[in-house]
Amino acid sequence: MIKSTTPIDLHWPTQEPFLFCAHHLDRYPAGNANLGLDKKHFAGREMGSDFEEKDGFRIYHGAEIPGFPVHPHRGFETITIVRRGYADHADSLGAAGRYGEGDVQWMTAGSGVQHSEMFPLLHKDKENTLELFQIWLNLPKKNKMVPADFKMLWSEKIPRIKTDKCEVTLVSGEYEGKRYFEAPKNSWAADPGNNVNILLVKLQAGGEFKFAAKSGVNRSLYFFEGSGATVNGEAIQGKKAVMVEPSIALTVKAAGTLEFVLLEAKPIGEPVAQHGPFVMNTREEIAQTFNDYQKTQFGGWKWNRQDMIHGPGTERFAKYPDGRVEKPV
Repeated sequence: MIKSTTPIDLHWPTQEPFLFCAHHLDRYPAGNANLGLDKKHFAGREMGSDFEEKDGFRIYHGAEIPGFPVHPHRGFETITIVRRGYADHADSLGAAGRYGEGDVQWMTAGSGVQHSEMFPLLHKDKENTLELFQIWLNLPKKNKMVPADFKMLWSEKIPRIKTDKCEVTLVSGEYEGKRYFEAPKNSWAADPGNNVNILLVKLQAGGEFKFAAKSGVNRSLYFFEGSGATVNGEAIQGKKAVMVEPSIALTVKAAGTLEFVLLEAKPIGEPVAQHGPFVMNTREEIAQTFNDYQKTQFGGWKWNRQDMIHGPGTERFAKYPDGRVEKPV
């Protein structure tokens, strides 16, 4: 049973405990010597706040390199799934990373962190396509002020379950007997009992995806690529967010090649007060957050540029606040 459908583009509607979801697909041209865009691409753009797609890409808040220079967060988590291209992370804890080509970064903002997310154009001789999903997941009151943390989920270890004409990438949750709960320890998703399922599903023409009925959760589907589908027998055409009744077993059938995201989780069930990058339970806590940020800058910015990048090359790595460096196997 479908509860609602909504057309989607860059930003997608969500259900609790998910706060936000964006699908970025940018076909950037070859990069310059600074791993950014030549100035000829700046014309007709609102530089510094470029969210209108032009020539197949957006620059966002970047000045030359696309992306999101340093900005703060508190009270929730970001889950960044980079399907194509590369993203560079730096934060006020001193942590850093370059990830992409299927990797996922899961960051718990907790009591507060500043970070930058930049998209260096590493290829100088060909197009730099970037495709990523960023999901914001709320934290319960008991975890809103935990120390900030992040974890890299390398593509090589993320389960991919293939059946006839169906492939499922399991970022979080359980599917076909495979369990993958690798969120940071203070995440709402770390407890399997909260049923946080984040699945990327790809179907070939005639393929079918089934998901069991469940109670006490919110379940959303996002059809972002490909031909039409049926959801429990009801036709869906085009790019759509589809909110479905979770107590009814789900069956998605593809008319042609099709891709969608499934987000499901048990609601936290607490008040949500949000102001931009801060998510707390009350307006008073939001005011306190602004005061704290003005006083502490959430640890300050330790890097030599606001749009921190990590040089040329495509080697992926994660450097954690304790100095430990991790690379995919």
